[in-house]
Amino acid sequence: MDLFSRSWTALRTAVAELPDEDFARPSGCTGWLVRDLVCHLVIDAQDVLITLVTPAEEEPTHSPATYWKVTGTPPSGDDPLDALTVRLAAAYEDPKLLKFHLDDVGSAAGRAARLADPGQRVSTQDMVLTVGDYLSAYVLEWTLHHLDLTARLPGAPQPPAECLAGSRALLEEIAGAPFPAAWPDQDALRIGTGRRTPTGTEQADLGELAARLPLVLG
Repeated sequence: MDLFSRSWTALRTAVAELPDEDFARPSGCTGWLVRDLVCHLVIDAQDVLITLVTPAEEEPTHSPATYWKVTGTPPSGDDPLDALTVRLAAAYEDPKLLKFHLDDVGSAAGRAARLADPGQRVSTQDMVLTVGDYLSAYVLEWTLHHLDLTARLPGAPQPPAECLAGSRALLEEIAGAPFPAAWPDQDALRIGTGRRTPTGTEQADLGELAARLPLVLG
């Protein structure tokens, strides 16, 4: 839960410090500008709030690793929900309104996470997880989107090192194998999830794992 707070605070701070003009730049998400990604974060924060107040009595059915639906097809940006996010983001017009909404809903999600009992069971998307496991899964979400946010913004603050390391460990659990030890965490996360194509040398370093990539998380 500590990593959840660190990753979410770092991501919201990075958004708050962006100049307005950066909202119209491309993000690391295919088909999305930075403003579209920030709008998606607002929706994510709402999902966190909803899940944390949706208790479950059943035994947990999923872990942080199995929470994710994994495919091998990177998003095209044509998904109806993705398209809705783009239209909603454009409706904000002024980046300051989008920043305010993320700060408002995002702060509430952060407070709710800090106050939640890690052992409480919650339900989301027909899954049951403990609060601790649910929030652990979201560390990967926040860290990947922090990388997406700054993908084309040189000099923008990067995710905290401990969140990168924790996210890499979870992605390796999902993959069922480690990434090359010499790789920086950012490269492992970007290449592992299809955000960057590996070089020839990197492809060779992956060995048998290369056949299982990318791991597109949904």
